[in-house]
This record gives sequence, structure tokens and C-alpha cells, in this order.
Amino acid sequence: MNVKKIVAESAVKYIQDGMVVGLGSGTTAHWFIKKLGQMVEDGLEIKAVATSVESEVLAKELEIPIVNFEEIDQIDVTVDGADEVDPGLNLIKGGGGALLREKIVANACQQLIIIVDETKKVKHLGTFPLPVEVVPFALSLTKKKVEELGCKSEIRMSDENHRYRTDNGNFILDCEFGNISHPQELHQQLNMIPGVVDNGLFINLAPRVLVGYKNGNIETLKKSE
Repeated sequence: MNVKKIVAESAVKYIQDGMVVGLGSGTTAHWFIKKLGQMVEDGLEIKAVATSVESEVLAKELEIPIVNFEEIDQIDVTVDGADEVDPGLNLIKGGGGALLREKIVANACQQLIIIVDETKKVKHLGTFPLPVEVVPFALSLTKKKVEELGCKSEIRMSDENHRYRTDNGNFILDCEFGNISHPQELHQQLNMIPGVVDNGLFINLAPRVLVGYKNGNIETLKKSE
């Protein structure tokens, strides 16, 4: 049973004719985009913005109409995955490298829906290394400043000889913080460091998380008021 496919396809019930839809990145969002493509083929009329080049390429292959930010006033619904979800629906994202664009789209949309399998539910964020996007200039200095916040970091590699580059041309530090007990505070501290573009902590952005289980059940988690 493909749990990611099942939970991704369950999210299409939130999509209606005339919407502008944000397309997430990663393996779970991939299945959502595939299902959305089938619905467009069957007559669904939407426009979409993509959070990564990879998602945009897939959407265009499926003939989902892609628009630029300059062409829209708002995004109605964004569907995206996550690397970790805590009980407060705070997230770690960026395992696929698209955290900056994902955060821009998440902040611009009316409703962010996160789709994950059960392995992504955690008591505390931090088991998954926190991605931090940094500019190439003075990389070693930025890395040192990030590590002063209490982590060990590694520069992400695309292969053994080449550093990974985001769609924005930046590098990513994968940071081992251990349990992140105060994610909002850490988010602010990281983003105050010159050279840090943004980080993979998504705080108070996801009012709804759909969780898929191996038995085929879908759990809907909602943000407490």
C-alpha cells in the first residue's frame, strides 16, 4: 500500500473550480500533483503556482496551467508535504531543498494543507536535520554562527564532489539540533544571522495536516484555537 499516494489523493477534496492552487514539493506532493493532473484532464479549471522547478515541470507535463505570482492576487489552497510534524502542527520542511519557495507560497495562501505519512508525526521537532538555506558568500562564517546556536551542521551535497544548490542558487546546511523545544525562538535566531536566507521551521502556518496510515486510514489534525 502506497500511504503517500493515498494521503496525497485525499487532499484533492479541498480543490474547487476557479481556485489558484499552490503545488508543494517532494515525494508526497508529487502524488497530489499527479491526481490534480487527472482532475484537470477531466475538466477541473484551476491555475497553479509551483514551489520548485521539479514540481513545475511535472505540472506542465500534466497540462496543469502554471502562472507566475505577478498574474494572481492570492493563492487559495496550497498542498505540500513535511519532514516532521509536532503536536502543535509546527513543521520541519526542506528535505527536498525547496524550503524558501515553499515558505513564500505558504505565507501567501489562504489555507495550507500538509500531507504526510504516519512516520512524520513526532513529539518534538529535531530528529530530522533542520535545513537552513544560506548564501554562498562567506559560507564558513555563516556555518560557524549557525553552530553557535547549539547544533552540528553539514553542507548538503548533490554528490561527493558538488555542493547541492537550491533553485535559488544557494547552499543548504543540514543542522542537528536534537529536540527543538522552542521552535519559534530558534526560527527567529537563525533568521537573524547574516547569510541565512531562511530555515525549514514552519511555525503556525499549517491549520490542517492530513496523516496517512498503513491501514489506509486518513487522520485530520487541526490547529487548536
